[in-house]
Amino acid sequence: MLQGWIQIGLTLVLIVAIAPILGGYIARVFLGQKTLLDSVLNPLENLLFNLSGIQSNRQVAAPMTGWQYSRAILYSNLAMAVILVLIMNFQGVLPLNPTGMGAPSWDTILHTTISFITNTDQQHYAGETTLSYFTQTLGLGFMFFVSAATGIAVGIAFIRGLTGRSLGNFYVDLIKSITRILLPISIIGTIALIISGVPETLSAPVVVPTLEDPSISQAIALGPVAHFEFIKQLGENGGGFFAANSAHPLENPNGFSNLLQTLAMISIPTALIFTYGEIANNRKMSWLLFGMVFIIFVGFIIVTGIGEYQGNSLVNAVLGKQSPNFEGKEIRFGWAQTALFSVTTTGTMTGAVNAMFDSLMPSGAFITMSNLFLQIIWGGQGTGTAYLFAYSILAVFVTGLMVGRTPEFLGRKIEKNEVVLTSFLILLIHPIFILIPGAIALAFPDQLAGISNPGFHGLTQVIYEYASAAANNGSGFAGLGNSQPAPTALWWNLSASVSLLGGRYVPIVALLLLADGMSRKQPVAMTTGTLRTDTVLFTSVTAGVILIMGALTFFPVLALGSVAEAFLIARGG
Repeated sequence: MLQGWIQIGLTLVLIVAIAPILGGYIARVFLGQKTLLDSVLNPLENLLFNLSGIQSNRQVAAPMTGWQYSRAILYSNLAMAVILVLIMNFQGVLPLNPTGMGAPSWDTILHTTISFITNTDQQHYAGETTLSYFTQTLGLGFMFFVSAATGIAVGIAFIRGLTGRSLGNFYVDLIKSITRILLPISIIGTIALIISGVPETLSAPVVVPTLEDPSISQAIALGPVAHFEFIKQLGENGGGFFAANSAHPLENPNGFSNLLQTLAMISIPTALIFTYGEIANNRKMSWLLFGMVFIIFVGFIIVTGIGEYQGNSLVNAVLGKQSPNFEGKEIRFGWAQTALFSVTTTGTMTGAVNAMFDSLMPSGAFITMSNLFLQIIWGGQGTGTAYLFAYSILAVFVTGLMVGRTPEFLGRKIEKNEVVLTSFLILLIHPIFILIPGAIALAFPDQLAGISNPGFHGLTQVIYEYASAAANNGSGFAGLGNSQPAPTALWWNLSASVSLLGGRYVPIVALLLLADGMSRKQPVAMTTGTLRTDTVLFTSVTAGVILIMGALTFFPVLALGSVAEAFLIARGG
């Protein structure tokens, strides 16, 4: 037990060490300050700017308003989605297809395209038996970069708006997010994964005799996995090259690769909190917000870890001793690394898995679903940071009501428009795209849902699917007939697509409009009555608002799912 907690503790220390360094670097990139990569990347960026028309006569395109930034995101994402649809439809005649795979069904193509362009990567298929190397690498791999860069751009635009700056230009931010952040780190990380044993090859699957019976052959899928795997984690994408995702030995072969993947998926969302501090010149507030989320994050890990270490009481009774919960886990990672990875992947909206979530203890299911509901521990790529500050604005409003003052945030008054947008973001959009489709699926369990587990666990499976889609996470709780050729796959592909689109683009537009409105406000002078937001007291209030709002909205669902299941196991049922 002690060894497992030491592993978790060392990983947390590395996270705390990396976040402020990377956050400072990201701030310098978007403030236009000098970095070590300038001599290499300035010519490349200038070439891209000129070829794309973003820059002419050495003048970078003008900053955008909230609506212009939103339209740029929607138009560019639509164009990229069309490209991916064409690649998947014609993968049978495209190169790098050693096993001769044809096109998936139309609804699988639709769901997969929407899933990957929204940075969700929810997969209703098995990668090694459905998609060619060309589709995986040039189709999905391309989406890994642009969807993650879109999220970073939104986060940076939101930070600029809060600090009174113009939002910037989406196309410039998109390119810089790729060239300055995602691509350099991915190159280094890919090399490290190759060294750790992750394959990077275009060779066809290898056919070998099985150990049990040499007369029986087995095909071992290969592919250009290493570079796919690292940007999958770094960009909070999460879609696996293989169906087993990061539980597959060729995606995640050992403890070193598992540590690397854990650090990769949490590095940018934690860093962006410090990026805000650098841009706003308020490092104290960054540390307070980081500390608030970190404490909740550690608490979630402890709850999940204790549940997995103690195991299932029903199984322990049969064994006659206490045993960790090893069902659905890779023994090479054990209970500790499974708990850490599970909380991290749902907290960062990455969605990669190194174990089967369907086999988590009820406490683990409670925590992973809570991450998807809250969306700020640590949240999606860029958008999670924006959500964190949206909660802070709501906390300022609530506190202002209690003391009878007009609320202010970062020297700007919080008025009707800001309250409406933050309430719309936090209280309405997310629940709508989770609870309504979930209720429809549960109302027709045989015709639509294909639920494998009746009762409390089945409810968790259904709600988790839509929570994962709406939060742009992509992980699955399994047990649903959402893959071809199941008759219910059409329902899941289409209904989840609605949650994917609504959970991604509606909040993005609202966040950009909120930031745009804040950027246009005149700053007000700070007085003795001004509520400071860089204090432990205000940070504690913000934490309370986050947890209370989340509980009021989603606790009934949790009570009918994982909580009820925990009581059922405890009573011996």
